[in-house]
Amino acid sequence: MSNLSTDRPVGAAVAVAQPHMFAELLRAMRPRQWVKNVFVFAALAFSEQRLWQFWLNPWPLLKVTGAFAAFCMAASAIYLVNDLVDIEKDRAHPKKRNRPFASGRLSPTVGIVAATILIIAVIPSAVALDPRLHFLGVLVTYIVVQGFLYTYWLKNVVLLDILVLATGFVLRAIGGGVVIHVLITPWLLLCMLLLALFLGIGKRRHELVLLEGGAGEHRRILQEYSLPMLDQMMSIVTASIIMAYSITAFLAPVAPQKPYPMLMATIPFVIYAIFRYLYLIYIRGEGGSPDELLLTDMPLASSVVIWGVAVLAVLLLFPK
Repeated sequence: MSNLSTDRPVGAAVAVAQPHMFAELLRAMRPRQWVKNVFVFAALAFSEQRLWQFWLNPWPLLKVTGAFAAFCMAASAIYLVNDLVDIEKDRAHPKKRNRPFASGRLSPTVGIVAATILIIAVIPSAVALDPRLHFLGVLVTYIVVQGFLYTYWLKNVVLLDILVLATGFVLRAIGGGVVIHVLITPWLLLCMLLLALFLGIGKRRHELVLLEGGAGEHRRILQEYSLPMLDQMMSIVTASIIMAYSITAFLAPVAPQKPYPMLMATIPFVIYAIFRYLYLIYIRGEGGSPDELLLTDMPLASSVVIWGVAVLAVLLLFPK
């Protein structure tokens, strides 16, 4: 009788531990940040081919959706590796110390196994999506640069740490293009690079303000930055985004240019979204997690959705 009574709580503990472990693993994979991978869909809207031709044939949309899933898998593997490497530093951070690895709720061994499985699984998926191996090349470049070069070296090099993160967004867009064999307008790639720099600078600024005097103890590279420097960089990038997107709207080969460039109607939504994000950074003291702001701040989220609907309306209702 005593053995039976002892076994029951152990079995119950195991049953509870397994769902808990998978829940923590999913949290460590940061599914909220998968929203960044929507950049792969830019190939459908801003390629030099006509958008309506893709909607008539659902196959390109399915392939880009597969590319989105592949980038989600790769990004989650990178997040796991990054958290494992920074586990001690995260424990000194007021927010990051609650992450699964830093808090001790998830074993590092589980993270290593999960990251390995994700990286191995994403390779055949990339080959299946693009037998020419172009998409695989983009994805491997993304994993190597973002997951290893950045994690172990480049995140400790001033300015390059922000630039390298920004290239991840450009690689997403390029990946969406190569998987369906189309070219994306270069101006749009520049817009994506500038937007990623904008978000990266905002994130660095938030970390510097949040950690104050202890910023260098958590992340050595933060000692190389100052608020005036980041504010100056923010001003330059903000103006550059508006100019680059305006030129994209004026010259985009996917939209009609007569009687006037139709995509210019979407410029106000971009300006509002940028100004709203600046408001959240400078007035609300946010900006540490751009993906969370996009999902939780209704004015910002609404402006992005309206912009997307406006772009699709122009490209579908006014084919070139």
